[in-house]
Order: sequence, then structure tokens, then C-alpha cells
Amino acid sequence: MPRMTLIGYRGTGKSTVAALLGDLLGCEWCDADIVLEEKIGCSIASLVRERGEPVFRDEEAAVLADLLSRFSGVLATGGGAVLRPENREALRRLGRPIVWLTSPADVVRQRLAADPTTAQRRPALAGPSAGGASASGDPLAEVAAALADREPLYRGCADYQVDTSIATPAAVAAQVVAWWHQEWQKDWQRDWQRDWQRDLATRPGPAASDGGLPDRGSPGAAS
Repeated sequence: MPRMTLIGYRGTGKSTVAALLGDLLGCEWCDADIVLEEKIGCSIASLVRERGEPVFRDEEAAVLADLLSRFSGVLATGGGAVLRPENREALRRLGRPIVWLTSPADVVRQRLAADPTTAQRRPALAGPSAGGASASGDPLAEVAAALADREPLYRGCADYQVDTSIATPAAVAAQVVAWWHQEWQKDWQRDWQRDWQRDLATRPGPAASDGGLPDRGSPGAAS
């Protein structure tokens, strides 16, 4: 399982921040979209254009499931990974802590417009309130509608949220690490102990004689 998973719309800085987090946490990082393109042998835009969005979403879900099961570093997911309920369930079950990177629509549009690979690698996918292909085919035109549609999905998965438009990537990564150390690990230990004690109380027969907690490893680390 990943040590940490990043979610958020394209252009919010997931890959950049993931690389910085990997350095700060002393672990590997990966971009699920890059893994997907290496697997299929072409860009995501080409896959969508040639075989359709449903095929892309199937491939995306398969790559996400694989990475959640075996990758132990910082995972940057695709912007639409949260669209399918089964992906959201897998993220909450295997990908925590989940950090949601946000930016206003105008900032995202500026970043995408400045990225020379946008037209080649980033297809327009989100139509109004449907998550489907946009009528214009322009990845910049869809931003505001897609952000509005996906906001509750991102929010429902996230353990922590950071606006990447008001800080440098290095500052964002430092803020995430500070939260991870100061809040997430404390909350994780509290919830783990509560759940373990509740499970122990419901077991038949006498409780364990030593009363100690089993060793489950560090929060967010691979099991």
C-alpha cells in the first residue's frame, strides 16, 4: 500500500509535489498516468481518441488497483481516478492517507495552457455533470465544470486538503509532511487502538493475557 496518495484535478501539481514528498519521506514516488501510458504504449489522449473513454477508464482502474496493492511510496493518481465508485472505495481502503491538491479553475487553466504537452497527453474528458467527453474537445474549456462535478468526489476521499495556488510546491510538500507527522499519525494510532479494543471486546472467550497491541507497522507504511 502507498505511504501516501495524492488526488486532485490535472494541473494541481500532483506529480511535482509527489516527487518532493518522496525526497522528504525517503521513499519512491510514481505517477499513475505515466505508469498507464507505459503499459498501453501510447498517450492517454491517443487511447481515448482511438478506443474511447470507457476503455481508458478500465485501464486506469486496473493500474490504480495494481499500484494500491504493491506500491509502497508516494502515489500521484490521475485526475479522474475518483470518478468510479470502486476506485474511491479502493483508495479509502488501501491508499490512506489521501491528500487532495486543489487550485482554482483559472489557475488550473493557466497551468495547462502553459504546459506544451497538454494537447498531446491530456484529453478533454469531462462533460457537464457527467464526467464524459466534453463537446468542445478542449481540455482547457472543461476545467470549471469538471472541478465542480468532481469536488464532492475528491472531498469524500480526502484526509487532508491543500491549495497549491497559494504556495510553492516545496512549501506544499513541507506542509503535507508536517500534517502527516503531527496529525495523521496521531489520529491513526488513536483510531487503530479504538478499533482494536472494540474488536477485542467482541471476541468470544478470554482476552489475551498480555493486553498489548499487536505490531502493525508505521502509519501509512506498506504492510
